Formats: sequence, C-alpha cells, structure tokens
Amino acid sequence: MKRNGLPVFTFATALAVVLALPLSAHAQAADLYKAKCAMCHGADGKKAAGHDFTSADVQKKSDADLTAVITDGKAPKMPKYGDKLKPEEIKGLVAYIRTLK
Repeated sequence: MKRNGLPVFTFATALAVVLALPLSAHAQAADLYKAKCAMCHGADGKKAAGHDFTSADVQKKSDADLTAVITDGKAPKMPKYGDKLKPEEIKGLVAYIRTLK
C-alpha cells in the first residue's frame, strides 16, 4: 500500500512557518533598534551616550520598566516613542534589548 506524503509535507511546512515567525519578529526589532536606538545606545547596546543595555542594572529591569522608558522617555535625553511606535514594536524592542546581554 502506497502512503501519501501530503500530511507530512503539510506538517513540515506549517512547522517551518511557525518557527520562522519569531525570527522575522526578531529581525524587525533589530532593524527598528538600528533606526531608533543605535545612534545613542550603540549597535551592541554599549555606547556611552545612552545606558549600557548589556549592564546588569538594565538587564535586571522588568519588561514593564523598559516598556515605560521607551514609551514615556526619560529626562533629559531619552525621547518618548509611545506616540511613534506601535505597542508590538515596543515589545519587540524590549525583547531585542534582552538579547544584548
């Protein structure tokens, strides 16, 4: 009896799509970071003009704390982005900052 390979192909395709989504979101967050954040924080998150994202002080902050700073800004230099970025973009930036440890 010959087996139909369609269910296996369908499952493999669906799995590939599901696994690719986080990579796409990460790439989008990386691009957004480069466009909005890197000029002050550096491509690697270590630039002295802004907070060092690789530091324990920044990495121990909660996602809510980082979201609030990105959304509302922080005087005197950090501009607010809550009116420029979508909530999912800010969430992506927070997740990206976590990768800079």
